[in-house]
Amino acid sequence: MMYIHYCKNCSRFHILNGHKQECPACDQPLTEMQIPYLEFVKLNVCERNLLLELCSDESSLKELSTTYRMYKYSKWYKEKKQNAS
Repeated sequence: MMYIHYCKNCSRFHILNGHKQECPACDQPLTEMQIPYLEFVKLNVCERNLLLELCSDESSLKELSTTYRMYKYSKWYKEKKQNAS
C-alpha cells in the first residue's frame, strides 16, 4: 500500500509504500499523514499547497498526522534493529 508522509526537514510530501519512519532524502523522521493515497493524488496544486502550509504548523500537523502502531512488528524495523546490534 502507498502512504503519504511529510518530512519537516525537507518541507515536502513523500508517497511511500509501507509505513516508513525515515525520510528517503535526508534520513530525518517522517510524519505519516491521515489522508489516503487516492485522496491525495486527486488534490489539485492549490489544495496541495494549502496542505503543505498546514503541515508547516506544528499543531495542524499533529491533527493531520496518524501513528502507525504496528511498526515494531514490521520486517524493516526488525532488520534495522538487528543490524544495529
